[in-house]
Amino acid sequence: MENQSGLTEEARDQIEEMGKADLLVGIPSFNNEKTIAHAVRAVQYGLAKYFPKFRSVVMNSDGGSTDRTREIVKKTSIYPDLDTILIRHPVRPARNLSAPYHGIPGKGSAFKAIFEAAKLLKARACLVVDSDLRSINPEWVELLAGPIVIKGYDYVSPLYSRHKYDGTITNSIVYPLTRALYGLRVRQPIGGDFGFSSKLVKSFLTKDVWGTDVARYGIDIWMTTTAINEGYKVCQSYLGAKIHDAKDPGKDLGPMFKQVVVTLFQLICDYEAQWKQVTHAKPTAVYGFRSEASPEPVVVNRRFLIDKFRKGAIENRDYWLTFLPPERVRQLEKVAKLPLQEFNLSQRLWVKTIYDFAVAYCQKKAAPPEVKDRLLESLIPIYFGRTASFIIETKQMPTYEAEEVIERLCDKFEKLKPYLLERWDSISK
Repeated sequence: MENQSGLTEEARDQIEEMGKADLLVGIPSFNNEKTIAHAVRAVQYGLAKYFPKFRSVVMNSDGGSTDRTREIVKKTSIYPDLDTILIRHPVRPARNLSAPYHGIPGKGSAFKAIFEAAKLLKARACLVVDSDLRSINPEWVELLAGPIVIKGYDYVSPLYSRHKYDGTITNSIVYPLTRALYGLRVRQPIGGDFGFSSKLVKSFLTKDVWGTDVARYGIDIWMTTTAINEGYKVCQSYLGAKIHDAKDPGKDLGPMFKQVVVTLFQLICDYEAQWKQVTHAKPTAVYGFRSEASPEPVVVNRRFLIDKFRKGAIENRDYWLTFLPPERVRQLEKVAKLPLQEFNLSQRLWVKTIYDFAVAYCQKKAAPPEVKDRLLESLIPIYFGRTASFIIETKQMPTYEAEEVIERLCDKFEKLKPYLLERWDSISK
């Protein structure tokens, strides 16, 4: 599985016929017939406007859509109408390619196919954008490719304006933990829209992850963590508001939380030597103009989240006692007994609990998958409890003030990092 190409033979033949390209823009998809045409048109306009002399390819890497996604990609082209929008035609119209990928189903396998195409085409830069975004516009192409082809960066991470309750997995664990461990402030480590240099693309393809769960659902955080820890030049680009079909944390995000965190914790085990040396987090370079675009509001049900936490605390108590410090279990039980109007799972308790779980996961890294799955499953209700607390704390705040609460959480992760080191070393002795 590891050595299997992500491209079908038909796709490889098409790519070889194209020869070389300067820019490849990949759009992974799965049943996105309602939004894919907008994404393709936005990318084509961006290539025409900002990189008219570049040889460009727009590649749809499809995960087996049963709707009209691939058909729509093949038919979508802005070039007949281009002179009505731009002063001149692009010198080189971008070519469209839609191909199913090989490998285990998941976003990472789609990325592998895109990376292989970029390598075959000897592309200077490779971009990837989500297929379900309503807010993508032509400027995103320049914002994601510009830092690579103009400034020499290797990895461009997106910086969005998001509603305070959109991206709760990022806000509560992925951003603060990545920042505290690896020493770089990358606000959206699992954002979905990225830019890569040819050097980084080639490096990713040599990694032994493509037959693992990373290829199924952990690709974004894996790429960000790998780029940071292996010395690549990382920056962020302002992309404005992120408008997509946001999910309710309590009803939709439990499985995704587990899928992201399994990769996050595995990376802590893999990069132990690096994060132990990091003492503070540095800001990254930022590309583009920060607009005050307003993201769409996200509706959440805090009572539902609290009920899920309380139920999980009862069901997991005895299990937690097998690997959490007894004091931590007592603290979680105490929170579960609080009345609704006083509910508060504090930042400090959350940070220490995450560090406890990370240590426990790495202790079990050689265990069967079902053992690690049980561990991560038991963390989901605690995530619900922390999300409910954040909602209560920020209920009356505009999004920019809620962002300050997230920054304080990041500071807490950094300040309590000695606790992680102490727990880690005591377990490993």
